[in-house]
Parts: sequence; C-alpha cells; structure tokens
Amino acid sequence: MEFIFVIIGLVVFFIVAMFFLYAKLYKKVDQGYAMIVNTTRATPIVTLTGRLVIPVLHRMEIMNISLKNIEIDRRGKDGLICKDNIRADIKVAFFVRVNSLEDDILAVAQSIGCERASDQSTLEELFSAKFSEALKTVGKTLDFVELYQERDMFRDKIKAELQNLNGYVLEDAAIDYLEQTPIESLDKDNILDAQGIRKITQLTSIEHISTNDYMREEQMKIKKKDVETRETILELERQEKDAVARQQREVASVVAREEAETMKIQEEERLKHEEARIATEEKIEVAEENKQREVEVAGLNRMRVVVTEKEQVKRAQELEVVERERAVELEEIDKEKALEVEKKNIADVVRERVVVEKSVAIEEEETLRVRLVADAQREKEAAIIKAEGEAQEALVKEIKAAEADEKKAIHKAKEYEVLAGGRLKASELDSQAKIKEADGIEAVQAAPGLAEVRVQEAKADADEKTGLADAKVLEERLIAQAIGDEKIGIAAAKIKEADAEATRVMGEAEASKVADLLQAQAAGDEKVGVAAAKVKEADAGATRLMGEAEASKIADRFAAEAQGLEKKFIAMQQMDDNTRSHEEFRMNLDLTHEQTMQRIKSNVDIAHDQAEVLSSALGDANIDIVGGNGEYFEKFVNALAVGKSIDGVADKSKLVSKVIEGYMEGEESLTGDIKEVFAGLTAGSGNVQNLTVSAFLAQVMKSGSTEQQDLVKKLMGSISKDN
Repeated sequence: MEFIFVIIGLVVFFIVAMFFLYAKLYKKVDQGYAMIVNTTRATPIVTLTGRLVIPVLHRMEIMNISLKNIEIDRRGKDGLICKDNIRADIKVAFFVRVNSLEDDILAVAQSIGCERASDQSTLEELFSAKFSEALKTVGKTLDFVELYQERDMFRDKIKAELQNLNGYVLEDAAIDYLEQTPIESLDKDNILDAQGIRKITQLTSIEHISTNDYMREEQMKIKKKDVETRETILELERQEKDAVARQQREVASVVAREEAETMKIQEEERLKHEEARIATEEKIEVAEENKQREVEVAGLNRMRVVVTEKEQVKRAQELEVVERERAVELEEIDKEKALEVEKKNIADVVRERVVVEKSVAIEEEETLRVRLVADAQREKEAAIIKAEGEAQEALVKEIKAAEADEKKAIHKAKEYEVLAGGRLKASELDSQAKIKEADGIEAVQAAPGLAEVRVQEAKADADEKTGLADAKVLEERLIAQAIGDEKIGIAAAKIKEADAEATRVMGEAEASKVADLLQAQAAGDEKVGVAAAKVKEADAGATRLMGEAEASKIADRFAAEAQGLEKKFIAMQQMDDNTRSHEEFRMNLDLTHEQTMQRIKSNVDIAHDQAEVLSSALGDANIDIVGGNGEYFEKFVNALAVGKSIDGVADKSKLVSKVIEGYMEGEESLTGDIKEVFAGLTAGSGNVQNLTVSAFLAQVMKSGSTEQQDLVKKLMGSISKDN
C-alpha cells in the first residue's frame, strides 16, 4: 500500500516537475517580433507566438519585424530631377517592415541576420541606395507640378518600383518635404539644371508679371475704393455740416423771427397803448384848449373880428337849432304815425292769438287757484319748479331768437344799454344824477371829445353799480314775492320774464288799449314765465319789425313803460311799501334818463355844428395853439423871441457861421466836443457857472487834456482864419 502511495507521489512529483520544466523552457514572442529556433534539423523553425526551447539542443534568435522609418533627404545639387528638368528639394519617409511570412523572415535572417535586421542604421545602409534610385526613377516620370499635385500616384509608383526588397515589404511612402530647389543652388553648367533654370525663370517671370499685375490692380482698386470712400465720407460730412448749418440757420431764423414777432407785438401793443394814451391826452388837451381858445384867439387876433364871427356863429347856431328842432319834431311825428300803423298791424295779429291763449290761461289760472286754496305750500313749490323750467325755456328761446335774427340782438343790446344807464341813475341820489347830467351837458357843449370821455366814464360807473342795485332789487322782490325761495337767480328770471312780457304785451295792445289791456291783465294773472313764453312765440315777427323801426324806440319805450306799469300792478301789490316806492322811483328815473340822453344828443349835434362853423371861419388863420396860464404864455413868447434871435445871429454873423459850419454839415459833433472839453475840468458846477468865456478857455488850455487843448486851438484857428 505504501509502495502505491510512493509511486503515486513520484508520478505526481514527476508531473509537477515536468510542468515547471515545460514552463521554464517555453518561450513566448512579443508582438512585432519573430522567433527563429535552430534545431537539429536542417531548416530552422520560425514562430511568431512561441515554442519550447531546449537548451543545448536548440538556439533561439529574436528578430524585430515591426515597421521601420527610413528617410531619404535630397536637397540642393542632389535634389530630385523631375520630368521637366526642374530640380526639387524632397524629403521622403519610407515605412518598411519584414514580411510576416515564415519564408521571408527566414530569408532575412539568413541574408542579413536577426540582429542586423533589427538595427535602424543597417536598414538605412541597405536600402538608401535602392530607395534613392526608386525616387529618381519615379521623379523623372512626373513634372514638378504633377509631383505636387499627384502625390498618391507618386507613392503608388514608388511602391510598384520597390516590389522586391529581399523579405522586406514597403508599407507606405510619404513626402515629408517638397519644394523647388533655389536657383542659387543649381549648377548652370549642368544641362539639366540649365534647362530647369530656363523653365523656372520663364514660369516665374510670367507669374511675377501676373502677380505684379494683380497686385497693381489690387492696389489700384484699393486706392480707387479708398478715394471713393473718402469722397463719400467727405460728401457725407459736407452734407452733415450743411444740414447742421441749415438747421442752425433755421433755428436762428425761427428764434429771430419769434423774437422779432414778439418785439413787434410788444411794440404794437405799446404803440396802441401810447396812441390811446396820446389820443386821450390830446382829446383832454384839445378840450382844455378849446375852452380857452376863444380867449386866446381874442387876445391874439382882433377882438372886433372875433366878436363879429361869434355873433354870426351864434345866429347860425340858433337858426340851426330851430331848424333841427323843427326837423326833429317832424321826424317824431312821422315816426309816431308809422309806429301807430305797425302797432295796429301787430295788435291785429296778436289779438287773435291772445283770444285763444286767454281761454287757456283762464283755465290754467282756475286750476292753479284751486290748488293754491287746497295746499298753499304745495302751490309755492310747484310755482318755483315751474318758474325754473319756464326760465330755462325762455332762455333757450331767447338764444335761438338771437342767433336767428341779428337785428333783434342789436336792438336788445341797445335796449339793455339804455336800461343800464337807467339803473345807474336809480342807484344814485337824484341830486347827484342831476349834477352828472349838468356836467355832461356842459362837457358836450364845450367839446365832443370831452363829452365822449365823460360818457364812457359814466357808463363804466353804471356797469359797476348796476350789479349792486340789481342785486338789492332782486333780493327785495324775492323776499316780497316768495319767502323761502332758495335761488335768487330763479326769482330774478321770473321778474325779468314778467317785465319782458308786460313790455311786449303793452306794445302790441297799444292800438286797442281797453280790450287788449283787459286781456293782457288776465294773461298777466297767470305765471309770468308761461305768458312770456307764449307771447314770445306769438311776437317773433313783431319783434323783428320793431327792431327795424329802431329810430322810434324812445317813443315806443315810453308807451310800453306806461302800459307796463298798468300790467305790473298785480305784481307790485305783492311788494312791500319800500319795494313799491323804489320801483316807482326807478321808472320815473328811466323816463328822466331817456329825456336827458335826448337832450345830450341834441346838444352834441349843436356843438358839432358850432365847431364846423367855427372851423370854416378860422380855416385860413395861421394860429399856434398853446395852453396854460399867463406865465406859460409869457415863457412861450420869450422862447420864441430867443429862437428867432439865435437864427438871426447864425444867419448874419460870419464868425458864428464859420464856427458852426462843421457841425451843421455833420462832419463834427458839437455835443461830443463840449462833453470832451468839460470832462477834464475839476472845477465844481458853481465855478463853471461863474466862468466867463475867456476864463473858461484859459482854464481848458491850462488844466485840460491834450485832446481838449487841440479842440480849443482848432476853434481859435477857425476864428483867426475868418478874421
């Protein structure tokens, strides 16, 4: 049993020992290498993987069969000659390796040896000449340009030329460097180089010429483009500057024009203001001078002629007044006749409408009275609301009527103007009104200009005071008519509508006073605004006819006021005693104002005629009009005498004429010379006043400046030459 184990152990040991021995003797080969084993046979064994090598019996050699790089560099005189005899500097890299076939490997090993086959320098020695010969052979088949362009063909031809390399194989060939050999490196005595030089020179000269042409053309185009660009830039800059300058000019022009326009407007406004002020002053001065003109003319001219002319003027004025009064009376009669005819026609038209409106008004009045008896408070509120609507309706109708009829608007404006004057008189005391009227008459008789100024002032005061007077009257009427009314404007509108309605009804019903008066009173009992609106619609045509008869507005207003007082009797019954007395006073004052205005107008016409007569009488007289008291007149006469004396001295004296000749001709400035002479004096104003002419000249020559002394010398020289 033990023997078996021993045998098994020996067997196992032997197997293990054989395994380790085999592993020790087995040689492997790396990639890129080949192993050649010389055995006892005649032919060595080649392997690329590995095999068992027994010492003493076998000999192992390793050959490097990887790719090798062999470079062939030919430059200068040794450069490659191409087909066109142009020599090229070329550097070609050949990639060779031992062929992987066992026969080729064995052939290389036998011919070169494994160690030498793996040496780079040995390979270069072996193949340098062969590769150079192949380069020459292939290079001679290609032109220099083809060599550049057909590199693949060049490589293929080299590979075809180097087919048999004694066990080696050409893997690839690459041109690492290829350039034309410089002409300086060529041999001129060599026929091939000479031909190459000729061809190179020919080709390069053509290319140089073409290149130069292209370069010059490029430079020309660049220069041309630069010039065009510069011209464009300059043109754009010029346009920009022109635009900027034009804009600046336009801005400056606009600014200057606006400033000039502003100054022009300011100057025009100032001129208007000055003209108005001067015109006013002239009118005032003329009015003042006219007051004293008769006295001054009587003092300067013959009293007898003036008195005679005054008598003639007075007689002419009296005759003119008598004639005018007669003409006015005749015109008034004609106007009244025409007015009566027109009123009769209007009354006929209105009478028919009033009959219809009367029944409607009576029914509405009955209904209103029943409501008033039932509920007084409700009647008051309804009356207020209705009055507001009627006031708005009347306002709209008045606006439409004013837009449709221009003449009616003019008539109304003049009527309001007359009423405004009357309200002014109502706000003033009776004594003050009479004083203003007397002043107005006196001013009109004295001069039309002064009368106009005072009338304008009176109108301005009237406009200012009318508001206060109207406000007080309206407030009193509102308190009397409707206690608790909240809006004064509504009550004022009702009162104005009542006045307008009463005035129109009175004018329309004047021809038939009795019957129309009763109808108007019945219509006046109803709401003032309702009757006014209906009467306005019926009276549209009549109002236009009344506007055309504007000349008869005074007589018409008097008649209307007379009947208006009757129509407003019911309304006045609701007023208290103070309000009623004030209303009566206002009406009387309006009548007085109209009469006064007519007298003023007549006096204005008389004064105008008197002025024309006096103007024709004094038209040929050469009179200088001056104003002021006696002292002013004496100063004026003295100044006139001094001026005449100076003119006589200047005309008669040669010395003075010589001295002032340069100043009269504009060559020298008298005021400038006098200022320069006095500028250098140190004496006070009192000393200068006490100087005589000789002392003054001596002081100038002593203490004056050089320019002042030259002026004095020049003056003395002019006098000496004249003498």
